[in-house]
Amino acid sequence: MRPSPRRMLIVCAGALAAVAMAGCSGVPGSAYTAAPSRAAGPVAPAASSAAPKAKDASTPIVAKPSPSPSGPSLVISGAPARVKARESVLADASNGQVLWSKQPGAQRPMASITKVMTAYLVIQSGHLDRTVTVPKGVVKYVSRYGGESGGTHAGEKLTTRDLLYDLMLQSGADAAYTLAKTYGPGMGAFIARMNATARQLGMDHTRFASPDGLPYPTETSTYSTPSDLLVLGETAMKSPVFRSIVGTTQFHVTKGKGRSEHWWYNDDSLLRTYPGADGIKTGFTDTAGHCLLFEATRHGRTLIGVVLGSPATGFSASEDDATKILNWGFSLKKTS
Repeated sequence: MRPSPRRMLIVCAGALAAVAMAGCSGVPGSAYTAAPSRAAGPVAPAASSAAPKAKDASTPIVAKPSPSPSGPSLVISGAPARVKARESVLADASNGQVLWSKQPGAQRPMASITKVMTAYLVIQSGHLDRTVTVPKGVVKYVSRYGGESGGTHAGEKLTTRDLLYDLMLQSGADAAYTLAKTYGPGMGAFIARMNATARQLGMDHTRFASPDGLPYPTETSTYSTPSDLLVLGETAMKSPVFRSIVGTTQFHVTKGKGRSEHWWYNDDSLLRTYPGADGIKTGFTDTAGHCLLFEATRHGRTLIGVVLGSPATGFSASEDDATKILNWGFSLKKTS
């Protein structure tokens, strides 16, 4: 019998300090113009020469100049209503025009959206049909940090492609651990690659401390901004392999020599409830709140966005916010 789709919440200690809410912006322009602000108390990354440090709230950060959107722009009218996320941004994926944003430069933890970078790096490495042996320590790792698991076990032999479905659908920290160990090689080397790639992409206000977004060494050691995550989402979605994986609602691994049977279900409910949804990635920890990097296409128009810190009003809190934002975005008209 097939197991029912499920979502396991990642539980971590600690809570955020009060959030100083900034105003919303609907000014057309690039997705990369907002300077970061402090939205979630002290972001204290572990010492690393390869990682950018969060700035003190009193230190202004000068944003890089950005080009104007290319191609037809949309006419901004009003704003999405009743969005509960603490930070968010929506852009036209065809030209980078930011349609609406709410603290797009605020640095905060983004939970399992982290796995987008992990999947991107693995896909870029190629050889997705190579056989990978799940390493020792995977069960202990997932249990120690309270992560979601796709049910793989030490010694099991799966392809990289299989593990990518575990990573992006089931949000498996077991897959993140295995892939990082394999493609670093080693956890430290892989995390260094994640941070180096973030810098190459211009994600100057992002820092990775794990391949999965689990809350260690602290709840805020891995962090980003909505604007930076927009860059990551746009980059990853250019890969047909990545796009195909995140748009899949379920994936079945048959039992075979050295491997168990697995059913993995996509925990992004937009794929089932929002016509035109292309997927990307959900995330949740107690500190990060509900998070979602999302994309949808309707009538030839593709919109991409991020919501961070949607309050825990239910499993679909971030999807509810994304639905409101997308509905507003798809209602906009093009400039004549």
